[in-house]
Amino acid sequence: MSEKTYTANRRDVLKQATTLAGLAAIVGVASTQTAKADGGSMSPASVGYVDHPNGTHQCSNCSLYIPGTPATANGLCKAVAGPISPTAWCQIWAPAS
Repeated sequence: MSEKTYTANRRDVLKQATTLAGLAAIVGVASTQTAKADGGSMSPASVGYVDHPNGTHQCSNCSLYIPGTPATANGLCKAVAGPISPTAWCQIWAPAS
């Protein structure tokens, strides 16, 4: 029997590295999505959280806000820890699309 040896070429190494980087990104996104379901990890003080809107900007129309039930109840934020008032505002407010 003859033995076949496999010699990796640069193209194969780059494909494998790209695949591993992609898998790492998927795992990172999946773990972030799980954390977002429980609210974020930043403190309200660190983002300048206030319990009133800034003009028309308020948590209920922010892309990071997770509404409570009913919609007028406190919800969660994907970035900020703790209960979040729908009529509050902070410095990381981002318009909902």
